[in-house]
Amino acid sequence: MLRQRVITALILLVLFLLALFVLPTAGWAAIVIVMVLQGASEWSRLAGFSNRAAHVFWWLTLAMMLGLFWFDATHPTQQQALLHVMVYSLSAVLWLAIVPTWLMVGWKVKQPPLMALVGWIVLVPTGLAMMDLRGDHPLWLLGMMGLVWMADISAYFAGRRYGKHKLAPSISPGKTWEGVAGAMLGASVYVIVVWGLGGFSYVILPALLVASWCWVGLAVFGDLFESAIKRHAGVKDSGSLLPGHGGLLDRIDALTSTLPLAALAILLQHLG
Repeated sequence: MLRQRVITALILLVLFLLALFVLPTAGWAAIVIVMVLQGASEWSRLAGFSNRAAHVFWWLTLAMMLGLFWFDATHPTQQQALLHVMVYSLSAVLWLAIVPTWLMVGWKVKQPPLMALVGWIVLVPTGLAMMDLRGDHPLWLLGMMGLVWMADISAYFAGRRYGKHKLAPSISPGKTWEGVAGAMLGASVYVIVVWGLGGFSYVILPALLVASWCWVGLAVFGDLFESAIKRHAGVKDSGSLLPGHGGLLDRIDALTSTLPLAALAILLQHLG
């Protein structure tokens, strides 16, 4: 199982790097839109949508993504920034306020319109962030995704080796506090290496470390939230697209809670 996961991950990494650094802006946007649509298909399954509702959700998701791409291509930068701030702010409200409450209370939402709305707030800002962060510079997006990957890998091995204290047994029995500690350690090592290679000042290192720990916390929310949705749906994985990994949502769950907020922070810094 681990061997299959590693092989799939390596293949995906190579394809991702090729797309990230080689494709033009329109090509990258097309790849991102396809990913969002795959996520929409998997979300429809987890939400228990009827066949008709799933089709409507998929087409409306496509319309939103194409609408954002068209808006950016036809409107001034200031108007683009305002719309992007609005989209990312919805994501911030979801991940910083609604999801923590959702997980603590154990909500089991069955209303298709509400699940569709949540699905859009999970998926659309993530797709937009992948286009925005890559637009600033491919290394911005790669660096931020690399931090999530490093935390995820560290959590996996720390949890397997030392995991004893369950993080949220009613949601995801396999996740432990030791795994979270491993994720924070892995993220810290990652930040120190990037800081050293980037030649940043010593003053900025503590801020980067604190930011990475907050990043891990957001990633945990994304992971637990998808686990809660899957548990409510009665499935182990969001799909079977990726051998050894499950569905696309199983692989990008932590990105949905981190990339939009990173893009929002950078955008607000530019506007300020």
